Amino acid sequence: MSQRSLQSGRAPGRAPGRPHRVVVIVDQNSNPFELGCAIEVFGLRRPEIGRELYDFALCSAEPRTLMRDGFFTLAGVAGLEATDTADTVIVPNRPDVEVPRRPAVLDAVRRAHARGARLLGFCSGAFTLAEAGVLDGRRATAHWQWADAFQARFPAVRLEPDVLFVDDGDILTAAGSAAALDLGLHVVRRDHGAEIANTVSRRLVFAAHRDGGQRQFVERPVPRIPDASLAPLLAWAQERLDAPLTVPDLAARAAVSPATLHRRFRAQLGTTPLAWLTGERIALACRLIERGETRLDVVARRSGLGTATHLRTLMRRETGLTPSGYRRRFGPDAGEGRAAVHVPHGP
Repeated sequence: MSQRSLQSGRAPGRAPGRPHRVVVIVDQNSNPFELGCAIEVFGLRRPEIGRELYDFALCSAEPRTLMRDGFFTLAGVAGLEATDTADTVIVPNRPDVEVPRRPAVLDAVRRAHARGARLLGFCSGAFTLAEAGVLDGRRATAHWQWADAFQARFPAVRLEPDVLFVDDGDILTAAGSAAALDLGLHVVRRDHGAEIANTVSRRLVFAAHRDGGQRQFVERPVPRIPDASLAPLLAWAQERLDAPLTVPDLAARAAVSPATLHRRFRAQLGTTPLAWLTGERIALACRLIERGETRLDVVARRSGLGTATHLRTLMRRETGLTPSGYRRRFGPDAGEGRAAVHVPHGP
């Protein structure tokens, strides 16, 4: 995981105190799955949190929009002018990537970008962003199926074809399908911290965190034995993060060699045991700070990071913030206008 630069959590003109406004543009032949992901992450009320996280709306260029393969028609949503008051705009994606997007849709994307709104593209949404001209010179990703076609059409975009999602500050793209959920939860962590993102992920029954830099395609060979899944080992380790766990300790618990454990982590999670363990510890440290723990030595000890110095180093590397900076933005006394920052996600 790489450090993310801080981004303002408020779009120009956003009124103090109102929830961050997310608007999804739906266009002809849009994919229902990614639309559903956006609604699930940003559109549903979550009374268990005690406050509204987002103000959510759908919009379209026409009163009636035929979804992918004619599965159903969407009607009764706002017009494209809804994007003019959005803090975040999620752009359309669809399987017919060679068909140009509607000029009105591209104009709406350009206007949103020009006034500082955050833009999200799921799956082939990267094509929409590139057609609008906002991705030139920027980092992005797209579904592996269309990577070659994308690079051929938009050589000025710095495509990262193998990763799940790319956070390039005010423009974020996901590789597609389930990666839309990964990116959505990443945005919730940026906006509201690890604790709330964890609450949302539990509602989704989508607890496993996958960092954006992980591979799109993770080999999952059929196991020879029923207990080859890493789930029991991960659950065991998550309950012992304050202990001096090492990769050999994890391998011993799984009754395999460290090399075999490494291969299983790569195959099932797309990461290494050490990277996973470090990410879980940083996520735990973030949650402890959000819950009000101010003693860095206690946070470091309870999260298994050892010393306050080590905690500071890893938090700055992984979140772009010092522990004190993180507390100011996501702690119990944090006020309106929290900064947006990448935070690793834990259980």
